[in-house]
Amino acid sequence: MPDFSSDGYRIAYLDEGPREGEPIVLVHGFGSNADVNWVYTGWVDLLVKDGRRVVAIDNRGHGRSEGRYDPALYNSKTFMAEDVRRLMDHLGIARADIMGYSMGAWISAHFAIAHPIRARSVIFGGLAMAMVNGLAGQETIAKGLEADSDDAVTSPKARAYRQFGKQTKSDLKALAACMRGSRQPVAEADIGRLDMPVLIAVGTKDDVAGSPEELAALIPHAEILPIPDRDHMVAVGDKVYKQGVLAFLGRRP
Repeated sequence: MPDFSSDGYRIAYLDEGPREGEPIVLVHGFGSNADVNWVYTGWVDLLVKDGRRVVAIDNRGHGRSEGRYDPALYNSKTFMAEDVRRLMDHLGIARADIMGYSMGAWISAHFAIAHPIRARSVIFGGLAMAMVNGLAGQETIAKGLEADSDDAVTSPKARAYRQFGKQTKSDLKALAACMRGSRQPVAEADIGRLDMPVLIAVGTKDDVAGSPEELAALIPHAEILPIPDRDHMVAVGDKVYKQGVLAFLGRRP
């Protein structure tokens, strides 16, 4: 997996498909990485077969990218969204469709707000109004991630995050720093200025994402893709999600 320097931070990525294909940049969720979120779920193969150039980032502190322990380095607006922009610069991609899942949707929102000319369209997967309203419980999860042992973690939610981080072979202390430093809320006024096509794809059993209807009401050209009977953790690989995204990409200018 190649990497590059994003303002002195080593960031890994994958770049698949025809170089002349329409580019799409994929931004994974918290505790995951490009392989777990996009390769193992079949997304990369699907999009490459659709003739697209597929670029997927390992967010800082995740996967093969560098991990540091200062929460300030994980601000999703000033650092993580800019990692996406610098990756596009590094690869010579002027404009792309952007798809993020969960934390990746949050990063994608900050990216599209800061660099609207670089985003042909944006797909928010697994996250909706929560990116505006914020999410609670970060400190409990962070403490669970950096605990000395599994037995020391009493919160069921923190234990679930810790187990997922271990499954993805993540640096748990880097994840704790990311949990504390990211998730900057997106202002309603800012997201309301997005004028590119936007798709909001959320599982109907997702209790993390917040209301897709409320978010769509803020964005001029947004549409909603419900993913039937899927919760936050399993919606990412769903067939309805994939086919809905392909249809959305086929419709956009």
